[in-house]
Amino acid sequence: MLNLCMLSGSFEYDSEVSLTAFKTFVEKHYPIQANLIVYNSEDHDPSLAALDDADALLVFTRRLNTEGASLSQFQAYCEQGRPIVGVRTASHAYQNWLAFDKDVLGGDYQGHYGHGPMTRVEIVEAEHPILKDIPAFDSYGSLYKNPSIRDDTSLLLTGRTDEHSEPVAWTRLHNGGRVCYTSLGHQQDFEVEPFLRLLAQSILWVSEQI
Repeated sequence: MLNLCMLSGSFEYDSEVSLTAFKTFVEKHYPIQANLIVYNSEDHDPSLAALDDADALLVFTRRLNTEGASLSQFQAYCEQGRPIVGVRTASHAYQNWLAFDKDVLGGDYQGHYGHGPMTRVEIVEAEHPILKDIPAFDSYGSLYKNPSIRDDTSLLLTGRTDEHSEPVAWTRLHNGGRVCYTSLGHQQDFEVEPFLRLLAQSILWVSEQI
């Protein structure tokens, strides 16, 4: 059984509700036990001691003011090259460590386009294990701008509206460990089964289970 630690602290996207639903899904369908750590406010610094025993970490936080021991625990996990999956606002997960986006996730978050149009999510690397049996699907959130993701990333998915196209999921290695990030993760995305399977298979992949 894989021990997954999930960090919830993206209040704009109701991450606690979304990750609670994902926990139910992933524990039902995959050999994964999920431990949810919830930030109650942008200034809340819960202990991240659970990271010590985690087989993988899923991050869904947004501009938290975390500092001190909690931030150091998070940074230590990353620097050890351990498995990481980032969801949507993880690109700006901690206000005191915005370099996490480029240095660890390999992204280049530059804001997002306006709300309104659906995003068509299209497969780029169909043979990748993360994308096994996952078709193209629609996403409900605004499309994130990532104009210059790092050269050492492997692009999995792009998102397209009538006017714009952007990378929306990719993988890379950080300090020898596997990382996967997706800018998808609107509340309604967690009602879309291909998205839920994308997250679950990302966790298995970063943990070298597939």
